Amino acid sequence: GATLCSVILSSDKTHITNMCGGKVTHPLLISLANIKMAMQNKASSHAFLLNALMPVVEFIHPVHRMRSVLEARLFHECLDIVLQPLKVAAQIGRMMSDPAGNLHHCFTPLAAYIVDTPEACMLACVHGKTSPVMMASHKDFGDAFRHERRTGARTLSQLSRIQCDPNNLERYFAQCKEFRLSGVAEPFWRNWPLTDPANFLMLEPLHHWYRKFWDHDVQWCKNALGAPELDFHYSVLHPIVGMCHFKDGITALKQVTGRAQRDMQHFMVAVIGGAASREVVITVRALMDFQYLAQAPRITSIIQDRIKATLAEFHNHKDKITDEGLRRGAESSSALDHWFIPKLELMQSVAPSISELGAPVQWSADMTEHAHIEVIKEPASTTNHQNYDTQICRYLDRVERCRLFETATCLSALSDADHTHDQDLAAEDDGAEDGDMNMADDEDAAAILKDIWSSRRSVLDLFGIAERLRTALPGSVPQPVRMFSSGATALRINHQPSIKRISIDKAAELFDIPDLRGALADYL
Repeated sequence: GATLCSVILSSDKTHITNMCGGKVTHPLLISLANIKMAMQNKASSHAFLLNALMPVVEFIHPVHRMRSVLEARLFHECLDIVLQPLKVAAQIGRMMSDPAGNLHHCFTPLAAYIVDTPEACMLACVHGKTSPVMMASHKDFGDAFRHERRTGARTLSQLSRIQCDPNNLERYFAQCKEFRLSGVAEPFWRNWPLTDPANFLMLEPLHHWYRKFWDHDVQWCKNALGAPELDFHYSVLHPIVGMCHFKDGITALKQVTGRAQRDMQHFMVAVIGGAASREVVITVRALMDFQYLAQAPRITSIIQDRIKATLAEFHNHKDKITDEGLRRGAESSSALDHWFIPKLELMQSVAPSISELGAPVQWSADMTEHAHIEVIKEPASTTNHQNYDTQICRYLDRVERCRLFETATCLSALSDADHTHDQDLAAEDDGAEDGDMNMADDEDAAAILKDIWSSRRSVLDLFGIAERLRTALPGSVPQPVRMFSSGATALRINHQPSIKRISIDKAAELFDIPDLRGALADYL
């Protein structure tokens, strides 16, 4: 039989040097869609490996727009060379061995390519103000319906209709503009069987949802409440263990991480509730519901319908954003009456793609961004800051050899221990079936691998700690106890409160609790 080894690729430019130097590299990461989502989304699993370091060059063409065309052509040409073995395997197959040594006839289609929106347009060979997966231009991004798909066959058909020498760069690009193409004459996916940019260009939470939330949703709320008021609402929120506390607000933050953007979303609807107009709150809440529903690890047809309903609800109320002048230009700060937001149009493809490719959360760029630290930044920090590429590859080769050696020695030690006690185990398990013994061996091997590859960070059991504090002998633990549990809820009180001293009247005014003094009197 044949085995499908569906390929996952990811590429994104990242900085090697910090604060100085400005050295940038463009890593191409590779993984397999056969790996379970729970394992692939763990950074300690090392599921994404460095496949190639793409060249980062600066062209000197006198026309600035032609430089980006040359960069896109170079990127596609490099991908064409690097991925050629996978294309051959996808076409005729290749014999590969699994960890147990069994041979399989494997085929390698491209299942997903995890990128941000600009790079998705480059891979789809379309102009920047065009959807990479739909036949929609920037004027159609605010439509409340899904446009026709931009398939690879359609793009190749449009390229074949251009009667011009691709080496005549400016003339070729001028003819490409008629079809809103970028000027790439030979896409890397053109001869890859079962590979279509309309399928492998996936929407993923980090770039398409969290980043959109920071670039647009936060700005709408900021304009609705005013920056000082929005910052104040965030600053008075009670700190929660495990989540960011924005004691100085959010509007002045720079280089916000995806983790911080997620934590902002948790509070946004509550923060603007009662301060912004009802229609604005409904619009923002609809987008929040859409994002949370689409991030579910398992999505049924009912959830798919709810995803579509929340997106429709946003489109039904989004005009209130423009009517109140909340959507403004980043530089001019003038009110905008259009919805030229590419990520908004891409949301129309979320629900249909779930039926074809599964839950979008499995394609998140969180792991690939973290992999950049493991396969690029950490190796680069050990170099002499000269000729990075060679030294990074040598470092990764040595790390992989050490990891495989550690795995082999641990498994060998397990095998030796089993062999030493083989007779004793045989005497005790005379009545046991061979299947049970094999299952036990597999579980032991899996436990060894989990211990090697899993994270060393321990999970804090608040329920267990609270129970031990509750049952401790009087005088053996400091008082008052700062950890409690009740049913399925565990509470941990901060040792150093954010507000160390405040009067009752001031607290009642700050948190809008007019009956606080009376309630305290009744309690005392």
